[in-house]
Amino acid sequence: MNEQVQRGVRANRFLGRLSPRSLERLAPHLESVELSRRQRLFAPDDEVGAVYFVTRGLISTVKSMHDGRVVEVGVIGVEGVAPLGGLLGLKTALLELLVPAPGAALRLKPSTLREAAARDPALAELALGYVGASIGQIAQTAACNRLHGLTERCCRWLLRAHDSAGGDTFQLTHEFLALMLGVQRPGVSLAANALQREGLIRYRSGMITVLDRAALEASACECYGAMQAQFAALYQDR
Repeated sequence: MNEQVQRGVRANRFLGRLSPRSLERLAPHLESVELSRRQRLFAPDDEVGAVYFVTRGLISTVKSMHDGRVVEVGVIGVEGVAPLGGLLGLKTALLELLVPAPGAALRLKPSTLREAAARDPALAELALGYVGASIGQIAQTAACNRLHGLTERCCRWLLRAHDSAGGDTFQLTHEFLALMLGVQRPGVSLAANALQREGLIRYRSGMITVLDRAALEASACECYGAMQAQFAALYQDR
């Protein structure tokens, strides 16, 4: 395993949870890749030719409507794998996968992952648990989009981005955040400006810096904590 792949394995919580024997089955096939802002990994019905273990940044799962409106229904950070269908054996993508900000991942053929899981009960169990946690996250996101205010949802999203950014500063435009939250850009700008005035974040030239993590968590809706708890249970955080 080369050094770049080793760093990626340490960064991704799914891979980091595997036993050395389980990891041996996957490591020779892992490829380190950079993810660029606005990169489309899959469109609906695209062949799922790879699964991505996020090592820095986020991958957003989005649903597009016929009138062109788009809303995020799930987000994958360093806790996970995308797309979910790659774990389930689906040949084509169900939803669109977009990269909201520059990041990195380890890439693997889905067939390689499924073949390894077929011979490795521990890997299969972890994959099944991840599918369950991800379905819970999608349900939580749907409820959040319907029931919670924009500022709360914005804080929830910024916390998820901060968790996977590898630092306090990360690239993100108001335009893309509005796209992910399914709202107009002026609304996101107002929310972000309010958070900046309160000293929670700093926003300059498309770069966001988290200044007060605790206050940002206090301003977020319950959904951030619920999502974190699902993955903490899966990975048995102490």
